[in-house]
Amino acid sequence: MTAKNVYMFKEGNATMRDLLGGKGANLGEMTNMGLPVPQGFIITTEACNQFYQTGEKLSEGLIEEIYSSLNKLEKETGKEFGSVENPLLVSVRSGAAISMPGMMDTILNLGLNDDTVKTLAENTQNERFAYDSYRRFIQMFGDVVLEIDKDKFENLLELMKEENNFTEDTQLTAEHLKELVEQFKEVVRKETGEDFPYDPKEQLLKSVEAVFASWNNPRAITYRRINEVPKSIKGTAVNVQAMVFGNMGDDCGTGVAFTRNPSTGENKLYGEFLMNAQGEDVVAGIRTPQSISHLKEDSPEL
Repeated sequence: MTAKNVYMFKEGNATMRDLLGGKGANLGEMTNMGLPVPQGFIITTEACNQFYQTGEKLSEGLIEEIYSSLNKLEKETGKEFGSVENPLLVSVRSGAAISMPGMMDTILNLGLNDDTVKTLAENTQNERFAYDSYRRFIQMFGDVVLEIDKDKFENLLELMKEENNFTEDTQLTAEHLKELVEQFKEVVRKETGEDFPYDPKEQLLKSVEAVFASWNNPRAITYRRINEVPKSIKGTAVNVQAMVFGNMGDDCGTGVAFTRNPSTGENKLYGEFLMNAQGEDVVAGIRTPQSISHLKEDSPEL
């Protein structure tokens, strides 16, 4: 019998850390506790090992498992991957058995293309949000999967802000973001000789391959050496999760929180957040986050 290499969140729990990675195991644990976790599936660390054994390619069996799990996620969310009526968008994140913060790669808003972005704008009545998500996706995919220097995208973003006397990304309008999307797609054409991939399934498989490959990027190798990560830990899991959005306006956001201060151990809620942002804005240092204690001022209801 072929080993199972993809698990829905509800099939996982905290004891499966070696197989599902720390992130995947705990997403499973939280799901089974009844917490409102956006659903998804985990591709195992064993699949990562197989990826390296087969010349850094996904096997046909694994691809079938991924598509089967994607179908289950579509049924759970009531959305369809690649649909022009109600598209399912996902994030793709790494998650090794031992925490390696910032060492491997993440892709958000996967599933967007020139058609699904229009649907997202119509369904949310928020064109700015839709095209902000699209330009973020092209930039992340371009960097992580296509290995295009992220500065080639970032410089265009900064130029757009400079030309309009803006200081924050959030000042860019839908029209500015549409123009950036076209500029970003041109960067992809120029750097790769090909158009940005339109098919969401192609986007997904290429992203899974890239996250597996990031296990052996220079950052990750150096981190494991410095932190004396045991050589018995030989790969990362990949977490594919339905997207929720913090960049839909000033009434939503993103952040990181701890049950106590990680520096001092003080038993007090500790964290940082940004309104109208996505997770990478916090961890990448693109914008300066606020202390979670400020949330009562920005959003008393929350």
